[in-house]
Amino acid sequence: MKSTIDLYQTVTNKIIAALEAGTPPWVCPWNRVQGSLVPANLSTGRQYRSINTLLLNVQAMTQGYVLNRWLTFQQARNLGGCVRRGETGTHIVFFKMLECEDKQRAANDAPGRKVIPLLRSFTVFNAAQVDGLPAALSTTPAPPEDWSPIEAAETLLAQSGADIRLGGDRAFYRPGDDVIQLPPPVQFPQASSYYATALHELTHWTGHPSRCNRVLSGRQHIQAYAFEELVAEMGAAFLSSHCGLPGELQHASYIASWLTALRSDKRLIFTAASMAQKAADFLIGQPVEAVQADEVAA
Repeated sequence: MKSTIDLYQTVTNKIIAALEAGTPPWVCPWNRVQGSLVPANLSTGRQYRSINTLLLNVQAMTQGYVLNRWLTFQQARNLGGCVRRGETGTHIVFFKMLECEDKQRAANDAPGRKVIPLLRSFTVFNAAQVDGLPAALSTTPAPPEDWSPIEAAETLLAQSGADIRLGGDRAFYRPGDDVIQLPPPVQFPQASSYYATALHELTHWTGHPSRCNRVLSGRQHIQAYAFEELVAEMGAAFLSSHCGLPGELQHASYIASWLTALRSDKRLIFTAASMAQKAADFLIGQPVEAVQADEVAA
């Protein structure tokens, strides 16, 4: 049990350090190579999800890695590469719900069952830490000339079916009549800022009972709306990366309350990241199998 508790705390400490440094792990302060916004396994192409997205973004930002591509020590060897001597790997997590026997609840000689969270850590290395990789894997190909990240965001908004209304000078989601209100795009300094704001509000929209049914309620150490804003921040960042757009911090005023809550609850960031990933999956249209899949190394 001690190793699991330490792992929750270790992950939370990394998120706290990033927030204190003014670099939320869902915001990229520079333009990475196109196609490299979402952290993915270099060997299998599988994208990392939820809390692992944050952990790998933190490491990519702090170390200045251009490519957000990762692989295990053995995967590097299988590809003919070798992790350079002295390089330190990045710890990410495997999480699943494990069903096991509950002897305390057993009745009439029939064993009871209970579900407990299983959290384990494994290590990955960035492509920049590995020598000898095939050239085709060490660089990210340029996107097709007709590929437009703005168009991708517009398509995502349209396919959601959300009632999005333009006008005024405020952006918000109103649960009462299930409406998203946005200022006209011309009022934003650049198109990416408009779409970052729109995707933030669209993440709020997914909380409706007919969609992800994300109940807006108070949690220990954090007010209900501050927690929902944390979910929306990360959800919008996951969606922005999916569309090829850099994430943007929408509500810096909540950082202090997020830090206070994270320092008091080492499981909070796991819960928020999981809800944000579920919202993003709902909007992207991931199959049920993908939504429910556990994080794995490959």
